[in-house]
Amino acid sequence: MHPSGAAIHHLRLLVQPGAVGDAARTIYGTIPRWWADELMQRLPSLHAMSNVSAVEPEPWQENTPRGLSLGPPWRVLWRSRELVGYLALRDLKLRYRQAALGVLWVLIQPVASVVVFTVVRNGLAGISAEGVPYPLFALVGIVTWTYFSSSVEAASTALVSNVSLVTKVRFPRVTAPAACLLSPAVDLGISLALVVATMAYFRVFPGLQLLGAVAWLLLLAATTMGIGLWLSALNVRFRDVQHAVGPAMQLWFFASPVAYPSTLFTGWHELVYAVNPMAGVIELGRWALLGAAWPGWSLAVSSASTLLVLLTGLWYFDRAQRSFADVI
Repeated sequence: MHPSGAAIHHLRLLVQPGAVGDAARTIYGTIPRWWADELMQRLPSLHAMSNVSAVEPEPWQENTPRGLSLGPPWRVLWRSRELVGYLALRDLKLRYRQAALGVLWVLIQPVASVVVFTVVRNGLAGISAEGVPYPLFALVGIVTWTYFSSSVEAASTALVSNVSLVTKVRFPRVTAPAACLLSPAVDLGISLALVVATMAYFRVFPGLQLLGAVAWLLLLAATTMGIGLWLSALNVRFRDVQHAVGPAMQLWFFASPVAYPSTLFTGWHELVYAVNPMAGVIELGRWALLGAAWPGWSLAVSSASTLLVLLTGLWYFDRAQRSFADVI
């Protein structure tokens, strides 16, 4: 081996920190004199370099298009609002393509559910409706739940159903589950028109509490977004999630005050029940639209649950999105 090449090889060993460098420097004393002279001539600063510490790893950097760099999620969504709108419009077109009844399906489902719940309630259960006509009481709960469930189910597959987009296109990943909140919002608007017509039929007119409908919609969107972020990110790594979402949503439906009021629970049971974020969302909607009873502390507990789900969902999604393209 040529001495120059050997000198370079020994340098790499000598400057290693820890046990490797100590062993190399011990062996250095046993090599031939002419080899040692070669090392010293080529590497006059060897002694100083032998004390070099390990280089600290650089912080994680994410390469994103200009204008879509890391930042608060609301800022990223605002900058990507055109992309969110495009994805939502695409989903809306796919939903009603070649549908003979079109948006009538949006009205058929809640009407059929209200009829079934009313028959069961009058014939068997006798559930209180808090002074509101029961068909209207159940309709608000069904409309709220339908938006939530359809948005969450769509968000859970928003990434895995767009594999080519995730692996080949550089875009803010959070826009995929966020877009799933917009297309069901069209159905929600149509369903609310049905609620208004039913209110006029039963002569139920809201008061100033109607202003609370804005808070109701915001709380509904926050809850849906938080759950959607969790499920969309988890579904990329664990495909069992998409099979579990359907049964889980059915159980969650019966655990939420869709067909019954949360006032069935009292005391600390009511507060434990309010850990379900949809309990506060539905009851707030009934108060704002129908003038039902104010949810009270239950709303505070449900709002805290929503905030927790949303913040942790944003945190987990941000951590998991770095490996989406590798594991999807």
